[in-house]
Amino acid sequence: MKIKERAKRLKTDIPAVFLALKRKETPLLAKLLAAFTVAYALSPLDFIPDFIPVIGLLDDVILLPGLIALTVKLIPAEVFAECRKEAADLWSDGKPKKWYYALPIVLIWLLLIFIIVKSIGL
Repeated sequence: MKIKERAKRLKTDIPAVFLALKRKETPLLAKLLAAFTVAYALSPLDFIPDFIPVIGLLDDVILLPGLIALTVKLIPAEVFAECRKEAADLWSDGKPKKWYYALPIVLIWLLLIFIIVKSIGL
């Protein structure tokens, strides 16, 4: 599989992993890893900050795809296939079809801004 194909699949796998998180057929370990993976993917904070040259971008290029691949392996194949199909119906071109799917990202940013303002004492 070429890099462009992998990148495109990654865009559809993140929503599919989120959908698998809600399924009762998904094992507990897969749910825990899926929750961490989705939170990391949506988080404005990285394990290695992006401003560090080269290494900062490596976590986005290596860590996130690795987390997704590991999560997918822990989810039963038939469950993940259903989640992929459902994700394709909900997402197009890497963007959600409904605006309220962006709420978790907005809430994370607002929480981060609140914490910074609170710690500065403004």
